[in-house]
Amino acid sequence: MKVRVLSVGTKMPGWVQEGVAEYKKRMQGDLDFSLIEIPMAKRTKNSNVIQCIQKESDALLASIPASDYVIALDVEGKSFSTENLAQKIVKFRQEGDNISLLVGGPDGLGAPCLARSNERWSLSALTFPHPLVRVVITEQFYRAISLINGHPYHRS
Repeated sequence: MKVRVLSVGTKMPGWVQEGVAEYKKRMQGDLDFSLIEIPMAKRTKNSNVIQCIQKESDALLASIPASDYVIALDVEGKSFSTENLAQKIVKFRQEGDNISLLVGGPDGLGAPCLARSNERWSLSALTFPHPLVRVVITEQFYRAISLINGHPYHRS
């Protein structure tokens, strides 16, 4: 099973790259996890935000393999526990699904991305900085895999 996190934004701080790399390394052999950076549309004080979101949406959609199960991260999406995530991973594996998770830019995901998604997930009702979201997602997938494998990393 492949999990691709398609995230708007490049040139992340070192702590983000290190955090993602650490949890990705821990998942080797259990989950084919990758992070794909999508360039953010250039914003200026005269930028049209709707056009920026559209450019980012087009780039995200172009990066999704046609057969992937698509999950949009959206504040209005469904939130659930790590145990629920582990159950979803087991189900995706059984059904042979590969996953693309979409993480929007500073202005969120465009309507075309939300329309393409099979599900919408929320990490929290709180607003997180986009660099932190990458680390949280990667850690949660590692945590869920640990739970599936009976590894003591996750404690209920």
